[in-house]
Amino acid sequence: MSARSTNVPLRCACGELRGVALDVTSKAGTRVLCYCDDCQKFATYLGHPGVVDQWGGTDIFQMAPSQVRLDRSRTLRAVRLTDKGLFRWHCAECKTPVGNMVGPRVPFVGVVHSVMDHEATGRTRDELLGPAALIQTKFAIGQGAPKDAGVLGVIARASVNMAGWWVRGATSPSAFFDGKTPRAPVEVLSSKLPG
Repeated sequence: MSARSTNVPLRCACGELRGVALDVTSKAGTRVLCYCDDCQKFATYLGHPGVVDQWGGTDIFQMAPSQVRLDRSRTLRAVRLTDKGLFRWHCAECKTPVGNMVGPRVPFVGVVHSVMDHEATGRTRDELLGPAALIQTKFAIGQGAPKDAGVLGVIARASVNMAGWWVRGATSPSAFFDGKTPRAPVEVLSSKLPG
């Protein structure tokens, strides 16, 4: 697998939100398929087809916030499932998920596969991002659901990456926060979501 870096175009389904993920390599981030119930609730809220796989997993590439640029972001919005939950960014027009973040001080954004235009790079998602670790599979749904795989590697790799991003100041510039202030409206959904 090649480790050459690639700039990956980012675009929502309607084209109103566009940008680029800079210097993407399989070694510069961590790819996970997350089956947690919160990722599934976010996908249900969006109602956007193709966000989750048949068992409810979301394909996410964890990278430094400074690697994400949004050139057209008028339609960027965020939701939090609870007042202390992750910031989950999406396009307000077409409901394409963009990514998730803990907050402005944590050097980490999980970019959702559906906003990454892999075809424009001439490489498959697997070639570009490497294999995905499977996490939180206890929340997977349906027959034949997968089991956790690669979790310890994800924890180790994400910890090393985040420490490096922190030291290098890779929390900024951020397409999602201006200092501590979100760049787009944020809605807390706790009262709008089913149990």
